[in-house]
Amino acid sequence: MSRLKDLRKERGYTQIKMQHLTGIDQSDYSKIENGKRYYTFEQCRKIALALNTSMDYLAGLTDEKKPYPRHISK
Repeated sequence: MSRLKDLRKERGYTQIKMQHLTGIDQSDYSKIENGKRYYTFEQCRKIALALNTSMDYLAGLTDEKKPYPRHISK
């Protein structure tokens, strides 16, 4: 999970800031970040949105940090 921690630090966010952005409790977020707990699909989605990246990047499926274009429903 070093990608997650590295990206969070690049953005200048603390784990508390991530709690505010994602709604994931700081202690749970810490466990996710340290590989002691897996995140759910919904948690991964929230983290990707908060860090402005893709779920594929968080999962290690791509080295591209930039998120995919998002479609906004009207």
